Amino acid sequence: MSDPEAATVVASPTDLLGLAGADLGVTPWAPVTQDQVNLFADATGDHQWIHVDVARATAESPFGGPIAHGYLTLSLVNLFLPQLLQVNGTSMGVNVGLDKVRFPAPVPTGSLLRGRGQIVAVEEAKGGVQATVRVTIEIQGPQGEPSAKPACVADTVSRFFP
Repeated sequence: MSDPEAATVVASPTDLLGLAGADLGVTPWAPVTQDQVNLFADATGDHQWIHVDVARATAESPFGGPIAHGYLTLSLVNLFLPQLLQVNGTSMGVNVGLDKVRFPAPVPTGSLLRGRGQIVAVEEAKGGVQATVRVTIEIQGPQGEPSAKPACVADTVSRFFP
């Protein structure tokens, strides 16, 4: 998939049943800027120098420059999920939580990120359908180089109600 219009679309929550294992493709690339990192630091109170002090991070950090917060990277799941999966015929969708989250690689500011999705599990749940979608956030570095490891792998749990 190369654009949000290419998301996997299902007509109703019950149409998710039986889709466990389905590949949802990838989203378009999204930039991670130093301004975003600074705003996230302000919003969360996490002003650790490896994120917000460009000069010091460039001189002292093992990452060669400032990196995005892991939780900033995780928050982009909210950007990528609707680009990967659209469930029509719902009265509402609820984020139930996360089963597992890992941050295998840092995200240098100036990088591009995209989400790759897979439906891990689907089941009926309390008047709706619950889906676990694994979102793997891939990195393209500031110089265009792909990372061998993803920035984040998160198993999201959502419930969709007709």
